[in-house]
Amino acid sequence: MKNSLSILTVPAFDDNYLWIIHDGVSAVAVDPGDANAILHALEAHQLRLTAILLTHHHADHTGGVDALLAHQRVPVYGPARDGIRQVDHALHGGDVVRLDAPQWQLQVIDVPGHTAGHIAYYAEAQHWLFSGDTLFAGGCGRLFEGTAAQMLASLELLASLPDHTEVYCAHEYTLSNLRFALAAEPDNAALQDRMKSDTEKRTLGQPTVPSQIGLEKRTNPFLRSREPAVIATLIATGRMENRDDPVASFAALRNWKNHFA
Repeated sequence: MKNSLSILTVPAFDDNYLWIIHDGVSAVAVDPGDANAILHALEAHQLRLTAILLTHHHADHTGGVDALLAHQRVPVYGPARDGIRQVDHALHGGDVVRLDAPQWQLQVIDVPGHTAGHIAYYAEAQHWLFSGDTLFAGGCGRLFEGTAAQMLASLELLASLPDHTEVYCAHEYTLSNLRFALAAEPDNAALQDRMKSDTEKRTLGQPTVPSQIGLEKRTNPFLRSREPAVIATLIATGRMENRDDPVASFAALRNWKNHFA
């Protein structure tokens, strides 16, 4: 099973990535916000849709579900606590999704913060993480429904996965995320190298996703909110006072990013 699956990157809208996982015949769509983009990719690769996986309820992740179900009735897996009406396999953290076509197994991880019921999917055999809008390449999602404490806990849970885990997030936000990261930690050499490398990728029209957990731990400020250099920047810029409060540090970073130009 480990070597039998492939991932198709399906760009949609201005900056979304939809994902199709397949074995050459059967295919699973992750967060299909745009049905036409998914159907075009399935046709181009002669694949049959067999399941849909959803991470959270936002329309750019779920907007194509009805049209896909009209085309092919398939099971829809998604968070139990995010109010998605099309979900007929409701999932909680700790659940395991076992699919027959393609043969694939995923662990469900609760990652509230961006939305109240957001989940992620971890395929241990392939070292793949589908993080939705929780963990981005170089960043994290906004706190629309959850708290800073929830999001920090969610991100640290994802950061505990093996360093070589590939992170398939849902947006091409990387360069703007890295610009903010450099403001938060300007002397991080690994971050400087990443900015150069990912800028080159985007210049060539290449995606910066997937990333890897190890790279995120070295360069993503939202996984580094406990780092002395990041805390020093927050204090020096007047964004926090107590250097011993990791939730306050994370909240200050997220609020800064919300208004970062």
